[in-house]
Amino acid sequence: MQTTKREKPKPFWNADLPETFRKDAKISWYRPKVDPQLLAQLMECSDWQGYRQALGHLGLWAVTGTLAYWAFHHVTAATWYWSVPALLAALCAHGTVGSFLGGTACHELSHKTPFKTKAVNEFFHKVFAFLAWHDRVWFRPSHVRHHQATLYRDHDGEVVLPQRFYFHDWQFWLGQFAWNPVGTWGRIKTAWQSATGKFDQSWFRFVIPSENTELRRQHRNWARFLLLGHLALAALFIASGHWFLIIVVNFGTQYCGWLGTLCGAPQHYGLSPNVPDHRLSCRTYTCSRFIGFLYWNMQYHVEHHMFPAVPFFNLPKLRQAIAHDLPPAPHGLRATWNEVLAIHRAQRTNPHYAFVPQLPGTGGTHAADQILRREAALAASG
Repeated sequence: MQTTKREKPKPFWNADLPETFRKDAKISWYRPKVDPQLLAQLMECSDWQGYRQALGHLGLWAVTGTLAYWAFHHVTAATWYWSVPALLAALCAHGTVGSFLGGTACHELSHKTPFKTKAVNEFFHKVFAFLAWHDRVWFRPSHVRHHQATLYRDHDGEVVLPQRFYFHDWQFWLGQFAWNPVGTWGRIKTAWQSATGKFDQSWFRFVIPSENTELRRQHRNWARFLLLGHLALAALFIASGHWFLIIVVNFGTQYCGWLGTLCGAPQHYGLSPNVPDHRLSCRTYTCSRFIGFLYWNMQYHVEHHMFPAVPFFNLPKLRQAIAHDLPPAPHGLRATWNEVLAIHRAQRTNPHYAFVPQLPGTGGTHAADQILRREAALAASG
């Protein structure tokens, strides 16, 4: 009896990455009409909102880490029956909160929108990126391109459709509810390749071309800072007798990523590539205020792509202002994943299937891709 060999898992976000990319995107993006005065108010940044979010997120991560450290030191032969479950629960909570430090917090900070004072924004961007082993130097120009030409093949290499779930892969589930050492090793290996100038990928070469020597130097230096900084922290923790802090601090963003996956994977999954309308290529859904806090309001993903210069804390207000021109949003993660899994089943039989939401109308305006690029980078405000 012949058995079918299962496909080897590929990266979720850009599995079918083209070998070359183009810079000649000429896209006229659809935008709902918004009162200019209201839009100007919504685009205002706020140090208070930035501090509230950044310190709140880091503070919550510190609390869960402290609980994990406390539980670890109470594990004995006499207390194992409650201390071990408490330790596992605390580590799960810590990793869950930590899974939003990188691709979520660093994403918003890379837009320079959380804080009005840009030096403070840059400081927190570096703090979050260090804790999450996040490649902030490469990500920012990559993400600006992603906003300029969202899901346009040969122009956007950050997210490439179709995306695939590998639910049969044990490493997938290990990373969601425990720790996947292969994933951690992959991050360290990527940092090493970047630090030594050996990281090579078609989208990387496009975003940071070899002729941009200054940006390549910054990229190498950031990777070296990640490696040496975490090595120094690990050495300090071991020398001081607190080796368990390596699990809490150095690798505290690399396990129990289940909630980050539930929130982040639906962003573009199963939607339409190569269309100049974010209502067809992005997904907005609703969720609880706590999950929205962890996710920095990126559940409003259609709105974020339409107006990338609007800070995360004003996205709910933006949604209210343009809701009449947007498709209905699934309410809650359960409804969202019912939609996602239905698409997953459809694509197993038809890999080219794309979910097309019902649009209320086309009475909006249009914005050139260069406008989206400037707004995504906040180039107009420096």
